[in-house]
Amino acid sequence: MSDVVQAAGAPKPVGHYPHARRVGDLLFLSGIGPRDPATNAIVGNVHDADGRLVSYDIDAQCRAVFANVRAVLQASGARWDDLVDVTVYLTDLVHDFKGYNSVWAEYFPDPATAPCRTTLGIGSLPTPIAIELKCVAHVPERR
Repeated sequence: MSDVVQAAGAPKPVGHYPHARRVGDLLFLSGIGPRDPATNAIVGNVHDADGRLVSYDIDAQCRAVFANVRAVLQASGARWDDLVDVTVYLTDLVHDFKGYNSVWAEYFPDPATAPCRTTLGIGSLPTPIAIELKCVAHVPERR
């Protein structure tokens, strides 16, 4: 048996799936990107007059992703420090890893208490975003 979570404070999923699903003490978050929950705009993207993406701000996208993850955690009754595993997808690993890693260190300053992390470079994501996170949290049922 599992519980489905839809978080009002997070952007709507881009497909037909929940923000998260809780199974026992584990909370599995669907992939979360840097879209603004109120406008659905992709934070940090810059477009030309014809609407083509010309650049993006990886720091802004990282901060937006973390805010969206936090919103889903809170809607699930979980906390930031309940994260145990994070898979990071970057569309330009070579260019963006250093900036991402720097923002990560701000949010998780102590490696001893940070969640495990795997970072992958991939060719693209379903929308024009530079980063997506897939997270697992441990949330005791008593909470």
